[in-house]
Amino acid sequence: MNLAFIPSPSISSFNIGPVTIRFYALAILIGLCVAVWLTTVRWKKSGGSFDQIIDVTLITVPSGIIGARLYHVFTTPELYFGKNGNLGDILRIWNGGLGIWGAVVLGSLAVWAWCRYKKYSMALLMDAVAPGLLIAQGIGRLGNWFNQELYGAPTTLPWGLKLNSHASVIGSTQACYDGTSCPSLYDNLYHPTFLYEMLWNFLGAGLLLWLGSKITARFKAGTQFALYVMWYTAGRTWIEMLRIDRSHEFLGLRLNVWVALLTFIIGVIAFVVIQKRNPQTSNLQTRLAHVTELENKVASGDLTSRQLRAQLDEESLEEKRELKQKQAEDLDQKKIHAEAEKSLYEQAKALVASNHKNAKHSSESQESEESSESEKTQN
Repeated sequence: MNLAFIPSPSISSFNIGPVTIRFYALAILIGLCVAVWLTTVRWKKSGGSFDQIIDVTLITVPSGIIGARLYHVFTTPELYFGKNGNLGDILRIWNGGLGIWGAVVLGSLAVWAWCRYKKYSMALLMDAVAPGLLIAQGIGRLGNWFNQELYGAPTTLPWGLKLNSHASVIGSTQACYDGTSCPSLYDNLYHPTFLYEMLWNFLGAGLLLWLGSKITARFKAGTQFALYVMWYTAGRTWIEMLRIDRSHEFLGLRLNVWVALLTFIIGVIAFVVIQKRNPQTSNLQTRLAHVTELENKVASGDLTSRQLRAQLDEESLEEKRELKQKQAEDLDQKKIHAEAEKSLYEQAKALVASNHKNAKHSSESQESEESSESEKTQN
């Protein structure tokens, strides 16, 4: 008998009049608010404004939720399609079923499109949001605790999770789906994988906040987000291996384990590419401060939205022209450098050949003189 354990909540929602408030949704909402606040603080230090973050949030959050739900639906199609599925359950996200991978993909696409339109730096924004995103994901995991879902395999550890048989346990239909691991759902303790991921995410966010200035000074813009991807997926890999909820497997591993491993590799590749191609953070911050100043002029009536768009488009074209010119100049310099190296090589080669020829001639002359001396001696 386990004397120490983590209890499960006895409720997962409450009512305010006819409205049902679910703790799962509250956890996501609280996490979102914290992420927006922290991102705003970091974004302002880079030259941006609170309004810009609000606009990005209004674009990203709905896209992320849709992407998260689509990922869950497509990776567990038997729950929603076919004779045993229910299409109506696709819209019931309050019952759980949001995949972070879909949220990141579709949310990132939305951010990219918005940044491209508004002339913000995607790399700068991703660096600003990275710690807050980890914190939001960690807080969001508390929703799984209230839903009593996404727990891991049985354990005898003192921090094992004990399910509450008197509550509505969403996870009760998912636990031990193979029918062999858990003979009694409520008599076992389970790995609190939601807690593991929450603590892992908080630790990663703390490291990014602590080392942020050093990372910015040493590496290119976008590095912090690449590190976020690597940190999260590294933790998600081992945590996912502990889970026993419904999941398809491939080559003996859960689908989400493969996704985490693949995303980790993408994060490593992105880290390397960022160092080669992205500009320094300070350069992007200068550009962002300029864009923010122009937007403030629009807000004060000194500039129209059309004039702002025209000026930003012109500046963008000018930057592209300057970049092409610089690339052409760099290419010319490389050609000149290569030709100079080739010339030096040819000169060195000729000098070596000349020295070799002189040495050979000197050797032949010396041999001739020695031969003549030898003949004289013999005579």
